[in-house]
Amino acid sequence: MKKITLILAALALVLVSCAPKQGAPAPASTPVKQTTPNPANAAIAQQFLESCGNYYLSTVEGDQPRVRPFGTAEIFEGKLYIQTGKVKNVYKQLIANPKAEICAYSGSEWIRIQCELIPDERVEAKQALLDLNPSLKGQYSATDDNTIVFYMRNAVATIASFSGPSRTFEF
Repeated sequence: MKKITLILAALALVLVSCAPKQGAPAPASTPVKQTTPNPANAAIAQQFLESCGNYYLSTVEGDQPRVRPFGTAEIFEGKLYIQTGKVKNVYKQLIANPKAEICAYSGSEWIRIQCELIPDERVEAKQALLDLNPSLKGQYSATDDNTIVFYMRNAVATIASFSGPSRTFEF
């Protein structure tokens, strides 16, 4: 009986030592494949997202996925951008880990975009997104300390349906 107790204690010690530590950084994952920027493909993704009206942006906080609806998705300088506020948790999550996924559904098709979201602090980038989304100008300004825009890097999008083959493209 004593031998079994020792074995169980040793096993518990091994399990505890292998468990992720609270507040510890997540283990490094496989690097994102570098894709070649492709403005035409970025425009295809943007048009699909626009047809949906809203999409869902997924980020990670520690080991917990976080998903919320978004509406901004605009092309600026050939890249697909989104906009948010620095006071929001989504901003903090993307700064800690830029990997994100976007999902939207329209009719019988949906899109999934895997990407890195990279902050762009330039006033002209912020202004371009606000000009394309004038309803946000009551909450945000291109020159305030809150507005932030992110562009998609290493994006891989898949448009799929239940009735036909999927289309995957990079931008």
